[in-house]
Amino acid sequence: MQFGTFSPFQIPRPWDEGSETTAYQNALAHVELCDRLGFSHAWAMEHHFLEEYSHSSAPEIFLAACSQITRKIRLGHGVVLMPSGYNHPARVAERLGVLDVISNGRVEWGTGEGSSAMELDGFSIPLASKRTHWEEGVTECARMMTMNPYPGFEGTSFSMPCRNIVPKPVQKPHPPLWLACSNRESIKRAARLGMGAMTFAFVDPEDAKEWVDDYYRIIKEECVPIGATVNANIMMVTGLSVHNDAAEAVRRGGDGFNFFNYALHHYYAFGSYKPGRTDLWKEYESARGKIPPAGAERGIGTPGELRKYLRKFESAGVDQIAFIPQCGRVTHEHVCESLMLFASAVMPEFRDRHEARASRKAEELAPFIAAALERKQRIDPVKDEEIPEVAALGRRIVDQGRASKMAQS
Repeated sequence: MQFGTFSPFQIPRPWDEGSETTAYQNALAHVELCDRLGFSHAWAMEHHFLEEYSHSSAPEIFLAACSQITRKIRLGHGVVLMPSGYNHPARVAERLGVLDVISNGRVEWGTGEGSSAMELDGFSIPLASKRTHWEEGVTECARMMTMNPYPGFEGTSFSMPCRNIVPKPVQKPHPPLWLACSNRESIKRAARLGMGAMTFAFVDPEDAKEWVDDYYRIIKEECVPIGATVNANIMMVTGLSVHNDAAEAVRRGGDGFNFFNYALHHYYAFGSYKPGRTDLWKEYESARGKIPPAGAERGIGTPGELRKYLRKFESAGVDQIAFIPQCGRVTHEHVCESLMLFASAVMPEFRDRHEARASRKAEELAPFIAAALERKQRIDPVKDEEIPEVAALGRRIVDQGRASKMAQS
């Protein structure tokens, strides 16, 4: 099993002028440390207008900065919001291409629809059609990265003419594709589409076994890839606070993880928000006494407790655990200490088993993935004689002027 981290950029109120600068600089330091410690992935969220919960509105810029201070760690979008109202698919293809080039092929392409009213309403994305917009965005973005030229598209959510998107990514045919999953049905959808499942439901290990079995059964029997390849992997997300004293681990990280969950549910389930004015941290403090403390079942505890907890996920067939060490008011120093202790006292045994396990899995799945790719319907490349010639703007103006004069004469 592999291990990564998520950077949510949580900044609870009250803020000062340096709060966001500090959060970003600390997050860069966390990723650089994770690269040195041997973590496999660094993920960054994309969210808009979700004050205090996630000030991560341009993860592609953060990940680009990470690419220049790291050597091995893979750089993941967790996730790109793919409906074109958020991000035009051509712009996503271009950004992924650039990030993959400057990182020497270390990009992971996570995708999602967005489910908060703050974001959907803010970008005028209809709730009823966001799934269709997501599917068009992902399908066409993958084609843009693999076709030369891209033939163009007339769809429900966006349209564009024939163009060649550059640069193309280093990874062929494109970076590994993931889907943000919040329940069992979305994990099944990820499998049907040949995507890795990024599970944000904070699943218990006992439930994970059934979810993993469903996922890999569908990969083998029903998968028709939405992209040009299959990324058969399951990731589970959890918190992280590690200390040799269990009570100290909870004291340092339990409250922060509870705030993460509270803020998540506030924006996606029960909350009401006045932009620029609501104090989410103050509301959380009022509700804190009703929330049970987070413990080892959420990645918070001693190295021994975490080893026991994570072995259950490994036995269930989970491929990667992504930790959220920076949440609420957990300090930079405590995040770094948790990462270092985890890397030295917990990670080695899992890392030692991972390579052999991944090799066996790849061999087992190879014929099923080949069959899935055969089921995919592909569009034909554009013939040379069908590629439109696009006149420069200056030439168009001159030609229009000449045409106007001829009409007048």
